[in-house]
Amino acid sequence: MEKANPRLLRTQMLLGEKGLERLQNSTVMIIGLGAVGGYTLEALARAGIGKLILVDFDTFDETNINRQILALTSTIGEKKTEVARRRVQEINPNCQIKTYDVFVNSETIKALLKEPVDFVVDAIDALNPKCCLIEELYNEKIPFISSMGAALKTNISCIKYGKLSSSKNCSLAKFIRKRLRKRGIDISQINCVYSDEQIILPETALAEEENGENKSRARHILGSLPTVTAVFGLTIANQVILSLSEYGK
Repeated sequence: MEKANPRLLRTQMLLGEKGLERLQNSTVMIIGLGAVGGYTLEALARAGIGKLILVDFDTFDETNINRQILALTSTIGEKKTEVARRRVQEINPNCQIKTYDVFVNSETIKALLKEPVDFVVDAIDALNPKCCLIEELYNEKIPFISSMGAALKTNISCIKYGKLSSSKNCSLAKFIRKRLRKRGIDISQINCVYSDEQIILPETALAEEENGENKSRARHILGSLPTVTAVFGLTIANQVILSLSEYGK
């Protein structure tokens, strides 16, 4: 066995030379660099993915620190894409990184997906953009995994990788299934990570926050744990690594 870069040696020992080579020759796009996407990024960078395309329009604030690996006191106010770029460079200097500071919607998705990619990670938490992204990826036959709702969950043993059609006890997945069916999408072909935990919520788990200057519009804030979002992100990354490396094939 040819000796690997010391940073990637243990990955090569498990996946083999060819497996590691496939990862190093792969391009993965991560859309959403928050709680789930940040942990996915962390694992993919450490696994030796050769090129990462990172997409997020947001900046870090103090409320992100409880669950987002890239959120620190020192990164408050910074663009998520820039913080992510620096972290990947520290982990794997050989990784090529491209960033897009854009909000993903029906108008921006097509341009983003002109980038040649081997895999896309959907870590968006907004319903409309998420459905638009899934529809486009499905129609273009681009391999992807979509994260369902990690908020309000506490039992990591209930987190599963499977088809969207098999998901249950997830309100986000329920709304997505309904919308995608109306768009003629076969939801049994959509790979996702979800939790089937039946939640029992304390009254404090849900709140509303005024949305900027428009006081008439409020968005829901959902309680969440760093452990659950981390397992979601790492489960996604694990599936991407196994798929791209062709492990076991």
